[in-house]
Amino acid sequence: MAMVGAQDRFTLTARYGVLIAFSAFCLFPFLWMLDTAFKPIDEVLSTTPSFLIRHPTLVNFATVLLHSPFLIYLRNSIIVSGFSTLVTMVSSTFCAYVLSRWPRQSPVRVVAGALLASQMIPGVLLLVPLYMTMRDLGLLSTYLSLIIVYCTFMVPLAVFMLRSFFDALPVELEEAAELDGCSRPAFLIRILLPLSVPGLLATGLFGFVTAWNEFMFGYVLINDDAHRTLTPGIMLFRGAHSTDWGSLMAASVLTILPVAVSFLYLQRFLSGGLSVGAVKG
Repeated sequence: MAMVGAQDRFTLTARYGVLIAFSAFCLFPFLWMLDTAFKPIDEVLSTTPSFLIRHPTLVNFATVLLHSPFLIYLRNSIIVSGFSTLVTMVSSTFCAYVLSRWPRQSPVRVVAGALLASQMIPGVLLLVPLYMTMRDLGLLSTYLSLIIVYCTFMVPLAVFMLRSFFDALPVELEEAAELDGCSRPAFLIRILLPLSVPGLLATGLFGFVTAWNEFMFGYVLINDDAHRTLTPGIMLFRGAHSTDWGSLMAASVLTILPVAVSFLYLQRFLSGGLSVGAVKG
């Protein structure tokens, strides 16, 4: 028995050791970014780099916040990500409800197939056509161009996520509401949506993070600081001949911070929403 217990402890210790080593490997780039953000420039450019900070400083954060368009980029990202998420959630909710309640109807199956097929097309293949379309419409360097593009790519995934959440709710609930004289729009707004709050939050958070982190279209479709978002804006901290690594890392930390705080605050809703959508009951 003692030998079995020792083997179990050794196995458990080995497993935790592997997990800790793997976690450290995955977290190292983030920790190095955080470390560099608080270093003065002479330590950042030292020929013998060290993870230890000898002289911590907030100069890099002050440079980003006071001497760069970072706050403008932040405002633009909030506007674009917020409106993209709002439009995506409103349109996806109604589409997902139809796909959930009438899955065998021919028009519904065609729509579901089209949405699924759209997920097989890489976004980079549509970069030039979308750029030319926005140019012809006069929408280059506007919020609307990014909102349209982001919604185009976010809606199909959001529809299938919300559909799985709606499938988990019993149809008998809707039938009982109809017997009480409740119309379908009223049922959707007053009963179905409140019951699907965890799923709505999970889907909305995924959509917001997708728009917040997007780089390619934000870099190509926006050509002025007045409408540029955070992700392509951070790249401007790289110069032609030199790079302010401290400010670049500080800007990266500030960019990640809102999303990280949102995940921590909405974590219980996110995990609950995903678990509800994972099974059909």
